[in-house]
Amino acid sequence: MAYLLGIFFAILAFWMGNSGYYKPLMLGFAALSITVTLFACARMQLIDREGAPYVRLFGWLAYYPWLTWEVIKSNWVIIKACLRADLDIHPALVKIKTVCKSDLAKVTFANSITLTPGTVTVEIEGDKLLVHGLYEASTVPEAFLEMDRRCARAADPAEKRA
Repeated sequence: MAYLLGIFFAILAFWMGNSGYYKPLMLGFAALSITVTLFACARMQLIDREGAPYVRLFGWLAYYPWLTWEVIKSNWVIIKACLRADLDIHPALVKIKTVCKSDLAKVTFANSITLTPGTVTVEIEGDKLLVHGLYEASTVPEAFLEMDRRCARAADPAEKRA
């Protein structure tokens, strides 16, 4: 029940923050639609610890500013490469073993890699990710250790990690 209420208030806050409509009728529609959605999710048994956003709030608040800075740094590298007369890229594919345990953490790690310019997660299979990078020198498994560790800490706060 605590997860259900937490998710309700998190979705309501998200809706209110993004909609900009605070009239009683619109707030009533928001509450009604969220309630119907949560009822359907509860009937399908989809509401659990992994889906509760408030369990990971502090982890995400620490992770996303770090990820934003990594995206900015990668953008700078890609911009410099695009502005050069000769493209000196050397693409590579690499398999990365992740310490993330939950599906949420693995998907967040894969999406973080893809969000970072110059890299794309091609496949997730078990605890391994196949990553394509524009530069062979920077597309090595060791280059993703910090992101993997931070993502696991943000998405799996109470899980035991290897």
